[in-house]
Amino acid sequence: MSPAILSSAIMALALILFISDRIRPDAVALIVLLLAWVTGLVSFEEALAGFAAPAVIIVAAVLVVGRAVELTGAARVMTSWFVPRTRFVSIRIGGVLLMGALLSAFMNNIAALAITMPVAVTVAREHKLPDGAVLMALAFATILGGITTLVGTPANLIISSVREDRLGEGFGMFDMTPAAAAVALAGVLYLAIIGWRITPRRAGAGDAAPDQRLFVFELNPPMAAFQGALLLSDARRALRSAGASLLAVIRDGVRTRLETDARIHHDDRILVMSRTPPWEVAPRARLFSDLASHDSRTQLAHVSVMFGSPLIGEPYAAVEARSGDEVAFVAAGPRAARLREALDTNRIESGDQLYLRGSPEALARLVRSARLLEIDRETGPVRPGRHAMLTVGIYALAVLAATLFAVPTTAAFLTAAVAICLLRLIPADEAYRAIDLPVIVLLAALIPVGREFNQAGGSDAIAQAFAAALSGMPLSVTLFALGLATMILTIFLNNVATAIVMGQVGIAVATTLGIPVDAALITVLIGCSCDFLTPIGHQNNLLVMRPGNYRFTDYARVGAPLCLIAIGGAALILSRIYG
Repeated sequence: MSPAILSSAIMALALILFISDRIRPDAVALIVLLLAWVTGLVSFEEALAGFAAPAVIIVAAVLVVGRAVELTGAARVMTSWFVPRTRFVSIRIGGVLLMGALLSAFMNNIAALAITMPVAVTVAREHKLPDGAVLMALAFATILGGITTLVGTPANLIISSVREDRLGEGFGMFDMTPAAAAVALAGVLYLAIIGWRITPRRAGAGDAAPDQRLFVFELNPPMAAFQGALLLSDARRALRSAGASLLAVIRDGVRTRLETDARIHHDDRILVMSRTPPWEVAPRARLFSDLASHDSRTQLAHVSVMFGSPLIGEPYAAVEARSGDEVAFVAAGPRAARLREALDTNRIESGDQLYLRGSPEALARLVRSARLLEIDRETGPVRPGRHAMLTVGIYALAVLAATLFAVPTTAAFLTAAVAICLLRLIPADEAYRAIDLPVIVLLAALIPVGREFNQAGGSDAIAQAFAAALSGMPLSVTLFALGLATMILTIFLNNVATAIVMGQVGIAVATTLGIPVDAALITVLIGCSCDFLTPIGHQNNLLVMRPGNYRFTDYARVGAPLCLIAIGGAALILSRIYG
């Protein structure tokens, strides 16, 4: 079998496995890398070379530096400063979206969303809007911001590595910025003026609608003097009158099945689901809660656990331990309701929703250090000090060194990450936790496979089909078609995998049709980030789905016009720049 057919078959298998979503993307990448080595398409040294690729090192370094900036709280303060005080809601929403896009140009998109989300929710509520009116727009804005710089998203670095393989030099830090920033600005303007207005709003979204919240907590039966006096049916009736539901009775640490007329013992625990917190439900149902009534010195925060949080795998009590007993765990979210097990046996997972109570300062510290995404709470005061200024300064120096002084981007950001760790601006465990290993493995494994796919002629074959359909067309039409194909592929694939395939195809199409290579690559770069049609297209879309009370089809309603703006705008702008 010829190398072209073999490499195309392996790439087709990878695409099928990615689309099926039955195997983790990083595992798929390792499988196809092993197949490429076993079949002799790449040597063992070539297979491992991806782990030393500049793109992989830059991604790891930027994740560490971005995490350090996130921990200082400086970015959150800048976000609050960036939102103008005006009665015009579109201007205020536009300020939040613009800051989200700006942050995501220099740090992880998820971190940018986490930083700006509380400010966006505050703006929405000040104008008596549900949270769902702004959260989808914010998620889209943070995705758009990632296209504007080399380090904005891993897919950009993949496109740059493809360019380096073929042309001998990758993209500079801001080579894509003129076109990409114009596209991002157009997208943010659409979201600020139109997008948030056409976002579906349903009952249950936002703080003004309490039924968005779902507390799962445990209550105690009456005191020992009343042992055996409480029937299960009476407990259900009392909870129902208090606006709550009885999920299970926990006896000796495990869920117990009881008949309706069974009696609840004094040392049993009652697992309860409610739209109101335990200190309100308990007195109404004549039961007891371990938590005292809410007071003015503390705030109740509704948070979601992000990927990489140190709380993952820990019991709920780890919240209090990590905060030095300054933050209390109040209740769990929907997953605990589905499990119906004793809360002290559950382990925290990525995406879990938690309700926490503490002072604004303690909550702010915990949210930053434990990688939590705030869904519902007033932003606590954050006063960044010397560490914040030093961290931001190191990041800025890395950007300046790579842009103005011809320092290799890899060296600039690796030096910044090492300096931040040596100066103890980020704890060592946080630095390692900041590195998204599945993304690193995905990048490192796919780079050699994509390179071989091109060398064997697979990308040329696809380019010939493009050339046959687009020969003689204006540059803007060609670029629009290339961007549209990339966007369609990224609906089904991880955007890193899309960048591997379409980066090679973009260069082949440019070479075949005689159009500027950079115009084709920047078009592909923008198309790779057009994940606006489904909640599963990008992690940010998924993170806002439940807080915004969105349905699967809601994303296309707001995202389809945004895709046309991004792809059409890129085609027009790039054709003017390179035409």
